[in-house]
Amino acid sequence: MIDLQRDGDVFVLRLDDGENRFSFEMCRQINEALDEIEAAGSPAALVTTGTGKFFSNGLDLDEMIAAGEERAMDYLRGVLDVLARFLTFPTVTVAAVNGHAFGAGAQLLVAHDYRVMRNDRGYFCMPEIDMRLPLHPFMTEILRERLPLTVTHEVIVTGRRYGGEDAAAAGIVDHAVAESKVVSTAKSIASGLAAKADPVMHVHKRELHRRVLDVIGAPLPV
Repeated sequence: MIDLQRDGDVFVLRLDDGENRFSFEMCRQINEALDEIEAAGSPAALVTTGTGKFFSNGLDLDEMIAAGEERAMDYLRGVLDVLARFLTFPTVTVAAVNGHAFGAGAQLLVAHDYRVMRNDRGYFCMPEIDMRLPLHPFMTEILRERLPLTVTHEVIVTGRRYGGEDAAAAGIVDHAVAESKVVSTAKSIASGLAAKADPVMHVHKRELHRRVLDVIGAPLPV
């Protein structure tokens, strides 16, 4: 489901489960991988990528529905906790976006410090407006904080799909590059900042993103 490898001072976390939706098991394995990185001791940075056509296609709605109303909120909180962990991780994080990043997958993208996206295929999109689904306040706040406000408005209100070049122009990603260069570009950025890794980075990020973290326990709006 996931693969974690270390190349010098860069860990590469690869999501490898088809559409890479956030199932209970996917969240568990991601947390285990992040635990391993934190326990490594020596300074390092993190690159996250997917496989095939998908970076991540977001929530596993079938699993969420099957969980029932009470456990569904536990499921959603588990996903938000994973996103918050990336947002405040004590190393520099770089998303190497190889394909589609939809919904919670788009949130995973913006939770990284830096983002590199494939320029020829794959979209960034928050499709909840077309699915008639409310966004959890955490999801709204992370977009408001991490993206330009006018872009956040378009992302949430219209559900626009951004290809790599458009995403770079809008400030959603930092670089749009050829497929063959996505991971290598991300690793280059990560390696250049790997020495910054430190528990104090978590403290800085936690305070920087306090407004987002403060609403993680809020109920879904109705």
